[in-house]
Amino acid sequence: MQIPLQISYRGFAGTEAIEADIRARADELDRFYGRIMGCRVVVETLHRHHHKGTLYHIRIDLTVPGAELVVKRDPAEHHAHEDIHLAIHDAFDAARRMLEDHARRVRDDTKTHAVPMHGTVLRLLPDYGFIGTPDGGEVYFHRNSVVGADYDKLEAGAEVRFHMHEGEGEKGPQASTVTPIGKHHLPGVERM
Repeated sequence: MQIPLQISYRGFAGTEAIEADIRARADELDRFYGRIMGCRVVVETLHRHHHKGTLYHIRIDLTVPGAELVVKRDPAEHHAHEDIHLAIHDAFDAARRMLEDHARRVRDDTKTHAVPMHGTVLRLLPDYGFIGTPDGGEVYFHRNSVVGADYDKLEAGAEVRFHMHEGEGEKGPQASTVTPIGKHHLPGVERM
């Protein structure tokens, strides 16, 4: 997290055990989704006159690139939330599900806007090869990235579509998937 975890209590004083539980759960979230910029947790007690025990309300505000995710675990119907550690567990489970949904939406947005690149196989080695791009660049690909396991059928000069891997591999720009397109011309794409 770029901003340190913030924990606040309303209606009672927190304990070291509660804070340790919250910090451990926040660390798990940060390891699960490494793009969390900030996390604020508010724990408050809700006293109900008709109810004998104290119920705990947990609110988690997560700041991630492009969004603010808010988890509110209202214990109105959950008598299990008389146990603060169970309430914390439930809230962080909900936060993880919310992060999973957010990550899925971000991936789907990326996928719908990502246009496959095209190029020509320049050279092939036993386990990897290189694709030439229309701008004169070279893109590395591993045999396992060829769709349909057709690596052994590829030849130098074959046209392919490919998606770039985020970041660079040890051999420079890297394709995550490579799809042979044969001798057919792609609509709207000039041949090299």
